[in-house]
Amino acid sequence: MQVAVFGGGYAGVSLVRRLEKRLPEEADVLLVDDSGEHLVQHELHRVVRRPSLADDITVPLTDVVDRASIRRARVTEVDPEANVATLDGGDTVEYDAGAVALGAETAFYDLPGVEEHATPLKRIDHAERIREEFLGALDADGRAVVGGAGLSGVQLAGELAALAREEDAEAEVVLLEQLDAVAPGFDAEFQRAVREALDDRGVDVRAGTGVAGADADAVELEGGERIPYDTFAWTGGIRGPDALRGERPQVDGRLRVGGSTFVLGDAARVVDADGEAVPASAQSAIREARTVAANIGALVTDDDGLFEPRLEQFRFDSPGWLVSVGDGAVAQVGPSVVTGRAAVALKASVGAGYLSSVGAVRNAVDLVNEELGLSVE
Repeated sequence: MQVAVFGGGYAGVSLVRRLEKRLPEEADVLLVDDSGEHLVQHELHRVVRRPSLADDITVPLTDVVDRASIRRARVTEVDPEANVATLDGGDTVEYDAGAVALGAETAFYDLPGVEEHATPLKRIDHAERIREEFLGALDADGRAVVGGAGLSGVQLAGELAALAREEDAEAEVVLLEQLDAVAPGFDAEFQRAVREALDDRGVDVRAGTGVAGADADAVELEGGERIPYDTFAWTGGIRGPDALRGERPQVDGRLRVGGSTFVLGDAARVVDADGEAVPASAQSAIREARTVAANIGALVTDDDGLFEPRLEQFRFDSPGWLVSVGDGAVAQVGPSVVTGRAAVALKASVGAGYLSSVGAVRNAVDLVNEELGLSVE
């Protein structure tokens, strides 16, 4: 019995660790990933201001799995009906049960010049590039433009503003959002607290402002205004992975697209068992992995094959949301919104807790020390 998981992000790693515990020893578990490392994506913005954090938020996949085999390769296509994935170079992986957890790519929406000139924030080298460009602009009191005021855009804008302050520079950070509020889709009180945190840090927030395109010198808005920039970053949306032809297939609570193929995490548009759309987020991916592990387990242990095994349905009930804004943070826990030191500590503990959960305890300690400004003898 071959079980294959494609992608080593939150969804893929969480799923593999659960399958290792759930499946019988005779079941082979294979993890396919193109980098060989697990990136704690929700802390990536920190690398723009704290390059040393790159080591804390990347963990070799060999350190986070137990008996699973790891193959470093890029998945170029998945055929969920045939149970076959194609890898770069033309090799294929056939599986009895599989899961696509390849995450999402940045969506540029065919806006002229945006993909060519903007830097997304998906990998360590993206954060390093944004940092290098912005540092070069600080001497001239330049401007950074961030497109998209979802949580990633908010966090990146906050880091850039904090970096400018640390360097005692008058550089400007502009955050653009097509919709009418930052953190669109979240509760109004959370949005208000996030906006206040950005305003307090001097970020020029322009909500209700769509981008029409960009060139090497400026971002053009839908109304015709041009905003010159020295650094241009884009966090304006997501699309499906290339292996799924850029699509994010919609799946119901079983998270299944084929007879024994599942899609989870940002690679899918998930509608849970209650008919609610599930937001693309780390916490969603980790929770979805529990359901997929149970459903793959049901397929693997269905010995007689006479009846369709009863599959679990995923229900998403978020305990809350967290977003960093420079040295500050905003947290929503149930109906309550928390800011200040308490929110910062909560943000650090969540990141460290996740690293500990995948066996990276030393990384977790280092992350807390960096986030809270602690020192360890």
